[in-house]
Amino acid sequence: MRIIAGEGKGRRLRSPKTSVRPTTALVRGAIFSILYPMLDQEWQALDLYAGTGALGIEALSRGAAWVDFVEHNRKCCDAITRNLDATGFCAQSRVYCISVERALTMLDRVYDAVFLDPPYDDPSLLGTLDALFASRLVGPKSTVVVQCSTRQRLPADFHKFHMIKNRHYGDTSISFYRQEVRN
Repeated sequence: MRIIAGEGKGRRLRSPKTSVRPTTALVRGAIFSILYPMLDQEWQALDLYAGTGALGIEALSRGAAWVDFVEHNRKCCDAITRNLDATGFCAQSRVYCISVERALTMLDRVYDAVFLDPPYDDPSLLGTLDALFASRLVGPKSTVVVQCSTRQRLPADFHKFHMIKNRHYGDTSISFYRQEVRN
């Protein structure tokens, strides 16, 4: 797996020897094609269920000023740290080896972009999204990007957030949420 664009383009990312399902280059490219026009300069991101860190590292490569990575698996946290070191993005990031539930109550920053790529069979996804959308981590300019199986339907609305785009790539569904008025 490699970074597909930006400052780190072409650099290889390591994957831990676990059952992590890294976001494919096609899906990462689609996410950033849709997301990039919604971002201001000096944007900050949160990568929840970070796995290999591919989404957050791609964000750093494409100009994010800061990315926090949240992953509960120690092997994955070690891989993210090694990937950040190898790509030179350590100074612009922090890895939290904790559960997403704990991160939602502990972190204290409003993010411009939040990435969620939980395991496809995670029954707690809707509860996690509800907690995220009610948290202080998202604000009026935040965009939340959720990856899940195309078999799982996500609601169009969470609190003040509305699904503004939804795309399918194979078995992967990508949904974008923002605080925008729907027409």
